[in-house]
Amino acid sequence: MDVRAGLKAGLTAVLLWAASAAGALAQEEPGAARGVARLATAAQLADWGRERDDPGALILAARMVGEVPVRAQGEAAPFFTADALLDEALAMADGDPAYAAAIEVVRQDPTRGVVSSPYGDGPIATVKTMRAREAYGFDVVARPNEILRVAGIGDGDAPLDLVVREGSRVLCRSGLVDHYPVCTVRPRTGRVRIEVTNGGAIWTRVQILSN
Repeated sequence: MDVRAGLKAGLTAVLLWAASAAGALAQEEPGAARGVARLATAAQLADWGRERDDPGALILAARMVGEVPVRAQGEAAPFFTADALLDEALAMADGDPAYAAAIEVVRQDPTRGVVSSPYGDGPIATVKTMRAREAYGFDVVARPNEILRVAGIGDGDAPLDLVVREGSRVLCRSGLVDHYPVCTVRPRTGRVRIEVTNGGAIWTRVQILSN
């Protein structure tokens, strides 16, 4: 598959996924919430490219990731990054000069970087290393009655369970079937708890994102 065909195939996959995921809240989402959704979409596109040995899909996923500003927090640097995806695409391309040129263009994209957002410093990324069946939770204060989007991006080793609660009320829960669960909620008070569980039998790294 040449570069143009690969990028076109990747773009088609993104458009199909995005169309199926669109909801009634889409027009109301603040930029930070859209950023979290974009990162989750990019993770699925990257997996799609790995399954098909398609560097173009990984390049497109890297471009999507690079356009979302994130501020690293927690015990380690984020592992799902534009540079990591581009490195993977370069190795997959096996010296193809056209792919190498496309990768260099994305690396030099001046739109990448941390900017302000409706939620202070903008989308954050917290990386946790979780043992088998381990659960991790933390409390956040979000804007009441506005969209809060949370995503968990695993490293592909184990399925994740993502729960968002407001007091005793469960606002959203993903099943243990997804490596990239996403919850979109609108909390009444803004005080919510985010819980992620490693549903696998082995340890895994999880990048938790929220707007």
